Amino acid sequence: MNAVVAAVGIMLILSLCRIHVVVSLIIGAVAGGLISGLSLDETIAAFNNGLGGGATVALSYATLGAFAVAIGKSGLAHALADRALAIVGRQDSAGGSSTAIKFMMIGLLLAIAISSQNVLPIHIAFIPLVVPPLLYVMARLKLDRRLVACVLTFGLITPYMFLPIGFGGIYLHEILLAKIETNGVSVEGLHVMQAMALPALGMLTGLLIAVFFSYRGEREYDLSVIESTERVDIRYTKWTLIMALAAIVVAFVVQLTLDSMILGALAGFVLFNVSGVVKWKEADDLFTEGMKMLAMIGFIMIAASGFAEVMRETGDIRSLVESSVGAIGDSQALAALLMLVVGLLITMGIGSSFSTIPIIAAIYVPLALQLGFSPLAIIALVGTAGALGDAGSPASDSTLGPTAGLNADGQHNHIWDTVVPTFLHYNLPLLVFGWIAAMVL
Repeated sequence: MNAVVAAVGIMLILSLCRIHVVVSLIIGAVAGGLISGLSLDETIAAFNNGLGGGATVALSYATLGAFAVAIGKSGLAHALADRALAIVGRQDSAGGSSTAIKFMMIGLLLAIAISSQNVLPIHIAFIPLVVPPLLYVMARLKLDRRLVACVLTFGLITPYMFLPIGFGGIYLHEILLAKIETNGVSVEGLHVMQAMALPALGMLTGLLIAVFFSYRGEREYDLSVIESTERVDIRYTKWTLIMALAAIVVAFVVQLTLDSMILGALAGFVLFNVSGVVKWKEADDLFTEGMKMLAMIGFIMIAASGFAEVMRETGDIRSLVESSVGAIGDSQALAALLMLVVGLLITMGIGSSFSTIPIIAAIYVPLALQLGFSPLAIIALVGTAGALGDAGSPASDSTLGPTAGLNADGQHNHIWDTVVPTFLHYNLPLLVFGWIAAMVL
């Protein structure tokens, strides 16, 4: 049995059985290492060597958590929630439908999520700032949080796999096109958006299904639990709101200038202290509270880095790809399908589409050339194979981020309310539309 398939399968099965994702990753990594022939000591050594790869991301999320708590202290997100709640109240008193308000909220969250990848490239950092204060409004509207998870994940993934700016510039140009050119395909004059248009359309199809069919109905949440865990009475003034906006601008500027989420979040937090929005005597407790808020994401990302290192150490990623190649023959259709499925398995295990491209491009590109795929088809094939699994992976920040916000009151399960819905609504359409793109381009 291929160790990568076994490890990913074990990790996913344990996660679906509600075993914590960190524990599932560790058990899956150990099982995969042993199945590949590595000794227990070698497996643990590989896992430990990989842990450092997630440390920077974990620290970034920890400082972003502290920054998020400071913004919460300013009342900015609660001002937004109060405005939304007032609209809901007027709608209720008038006896009108809440459908328009639901779509307005979904549209707002979608716009913010998309902007977080390019206009203001902060990735998932906005979620713990914006989502928890809106949980009470969502519960009043009986809005299904599985739908919100799908909306947020769409906004976190589709922009980077289609728009070549922000994180998309890194994924499409610095990683995808660079690796394809390194492996023998000239990309000069090719339009990456043309290659990735059909896969992006697959993501849009999944979003529309989630919005208008799967989760259009109402879902009940306990308002008393939200009131006891998420403060709805935070006071704010015009000064605290102005300083919150200023701190966000400072954090963005520092992050973009120094290319460091850590320093950006710290700069914003310091401004809150200097302005008096966060009292000096409260700063230490607030910083600790914020780090705790996103600590789970940090630990999962660290464990995922260890898992990925064990998978690389087994050598079975290459054998998985090569064995799939051996079953292809001269069939372009079968080749495209198997390459996409293998990309799905690898990304779900590693949890990062950005890390998957370098692994698969070295083998996929020569094979695709041999089978006669066009350069645009190769871009679509490799780009889709890398992005597959980002939605629906228990260890991906594109699923961990939405859960961090939606589960602030403990009423949203990571696996069944985020991972499974995003897997079904995005990975399946991506397989279909990615395959079509590879065949028609």
